[in-house]
Amino acid sequence: MAAAQEDGYRLPPAAVADIVTRAPAPSVSVSPGGDQLLLIEREALPPVADLAKPMEKLAGLRLDAATNDRHRTRSAVGLSLQTIASGQTRTVTLPADADLSRFAWTPDGGKVVFANTRPDAVDLYVLDTATAAARKVMTGGLNPIFQSPEWLADGSLLVLTIPEGRGPMPVESLTPRGPAIQTASGGKQAQNRTWQDLLENPHDEAMFTWMTTSQPVIMAADGTRKRTVGPARIYTSVAPSPDGKYLLMEWLEPPFSYQVPWSRFPTTSAVYTMDGKLVETIAKQPLADALPVQGVVTGRRSIQWHPTEDALLLWTEAQDGGDPRVKTDNRDNLFALAAPFKGEGRVLARMEDRASGAFGIEGSDDIVAYDYDRDTREIRQTLVDVTGSNAPRQLSIRNAQDAYADPGNPLFTTSDRGTRVARMVDGKLLLSGLGATPEGYRPFLRRFDLATLETEELWRNAGEEFETVVDVLSRDGSTFVTSYESPTNPGNVRLHDGGTARFLTNFPDPHPELTGIKRELVTYKRADGVDLTATLYLPASYKQGDKLPVVIWAYPLEYNDAATAGQNRDSPWLFTRIGGYSPLFFLTQGYAVLDRAAMPVVGADPETVNDSFIEQVVASAQAAVDFTVERGFGDGVRVGVGGHSYGAFMTGHLLAHSDLFRAGIARSGAYNRTLTPFGFQSERRVFWDTPETYYRLSPFMAADKINEPILFIHGQNDSNPGTFPEQSERMFAAVKGTGGTARLVMLPHEDHGYRGRESVLHTLAEMIDWFDTHVKNAPVPAAGE
Repeated sequence: MAAAQEDGYRLPPAAVADIVTRAPAPSVSVSPGGDQLLLIEREALPPVADLAKPMEKLAGLRLDAATNDRHRTRSAVGLSLQTIASGQTRTVTLPADADLSRFAWTPDGGKVVFANTRPDAVDLYVLDTATAAARKVMTGGLNPIFQSPEWLADGSLLVLTIPEGRGPMPVESLTPRGPAIQTASGGKQAQNRTWQDLLENPHDEAMFTWMTTSQPVIMAADGTRKRTVGPARIYTSVAPSPDGKYLLMEWLEPPFSYQVPWSRFPTTSAVYTMDGKLVETIAKQPLADALPVQGVVTGRRSIQWHPTEDALLLWTEAQDGGDPRVKTDNRDNLFALAAPFKGEGRVLARMEDRASGAFGIEGSDDIVAYDYDRDTREIRQTLVDVTGSNAPRQLSIRNAQDAYADPGNPLFTTSDRGTRVARMVDGKLLLSGLGATPEGYRPFLRRFDLATLETEELWRNAGEEFETVVDVLSRDGSTFVTSYESPTNPGNVRLHDGGTARFLTNFPDPHPELTGIKRELVTYKRADGVDLTATLYLPASYKQGDKLPVVIWAYPLEYNDAATAGQNRDSPWLFTRIGGYSPLFFLTQGYAVLDRAAMPVVGADPETVNDSFIEQVVASAQAAVDFTVERGFGDGVRVGVGGHSYGAFMTGHLLAHSDLFRAGIARSGAYNRTLTPFGFQSERRVFWDTPETYYRLSPFMAADKINEPILFIHGQNDSNPGTFPEQSERMFAAVKGTGGTARLVMLPHEDHGYRGRESVLHTLAEMIDWFDTHVKNAPVPAAGE
């Protein structure tokens, strides 16, 4: 195949381009009081020029030095408030070219704080919901890199700001001071994943310090009465205690590392008074550049305030040296420590597995803590009484991948003190969930009795629609807001009140010309008996008996057992929404699409499950192709396969180790696993433990076997660990060098996912052209051939 021409950005068919560039519907936020909706207007994809703004890649972050913020593109561009009772909508007046982010309600719903980004600064605004008037309370000076502005219980604002007099931005000398040097001490293992955007030299360290150093400031909601709290540092978190007397402050300190991102830099956690006086240092974590694979730090970690106590600190400590490979029945302990925060703290719970989060409960001093077993994939919920009056009590335990047994998640509310707590109704937790069933999702609202462990279902989605609970407005759970969609409704907000329901919004169909696309949840079996699922899409014009070219799009996942691997995790009643660079755009070109085709890799031992990765994905792909023939819409010949990231990795293997497909599309993948030697995806073993597995699981090593055309697409600025842009470049060179047919598209300024308007349109043009050439128009053998 001839070398690719440098012909600039391309456009897909006009009908596709028109849909891609339409603005999406507003996003919706319900006020804490349940009386208003904040409608956040969004724009369509930004131009690539927005992505091309100068970027500082520092310690795993991508920063914009001009604004002193994360490097980002504009999304939210307008605001309006809608009264739920009357439906009245009021538009909020905003600056021209608004670029809005970081929204936060006051606990009573009376105000919303948000940021507006200008080309050279980030301003702070406060919206009065009674008048729908937004007021600028801070012109520039905001430093939201690590923490967004938040409300304190007394109605004031806590913001991280750029320190006054910090000096000019560091300038890199054209004359180097010397080489960048790293050392490794013998006998000390440092098995780190392949992080990107790390610090590389002293100038990077200076830039990182200059941009991330912040000064905590407390001020009134109108921007007056500002006062600084504590010295300027690289704060990653500043959290008020529920009683408003203390601040838990966490910051980074040198020495920094060139091997790990900021989250593993030395960290100090300390409690201060609200006027900036040190009360007690709680933890000093050293540089964590030598953790075991999937391990955690030793000592105090995940330090936080108990959300319903006045000033009670909670944290977790590893009991296994932070190493998940250590066999133990007590992997983590949960601790508590009250003011004046001295001493070792007391153990609240001894956890069998790794702690994985906790939440507080409205009106209670109990917390619910989670721990997770990475081998069995079991997740456990435990009710912990922080007073110590009652022993910890297990609430539930299940396989985290067992969607059918998922009891749901708590619905949260903001307490009067501004803390996030799980909602309670008559002493029972309110839970909502997707309600997976063999027939598809049936979302629900439930009450869970913490005393009896009994569950009462208050509501469940029914009919030819898909509806999920967004928020509960009444104490008894009878009034709640849902997100509603159906095959003909693109997604709107609905109010349920006393058994009746009415729509609060009326967002139109974003692409009415596609009405009639057929969507169906389908199941079929793999040769070894494993049940597989997929979502089948057929064009609106499809007639029974038509033979269509088929696109199979997938992403492989690992499971402990076949039962959970074959569960249905979709709904037949969703609206078919097509946007971005979705493979569903192939429907507009006369293809059938088998989306989310299950490619499970099943194995009881997570350590060795990948040993049969290739055989299992090939068997799953064979079953998918066979299904398209059995159902009659496919001919078994004109079939293409594709995937993104790990799905691209899968695509490389399927083309190398089977002859099921006429062509493939691999976006933003990794193909040489020796370049990710300390694990990838769910692989726990390192390269030197099992080099033969890493070699065999590298499509690069089988590039000479790829005898079907393959299209590689990759963002030139990919920040995802492992999927370096070089992965696609080297894989393309390998296929080309061994006589294969391939095309490589490197998208300027794009990350792991593609955001720029020109990039998205070009990606779709490349994908459609590739499969039109190599799949749709491929000859079909005559009967008997």
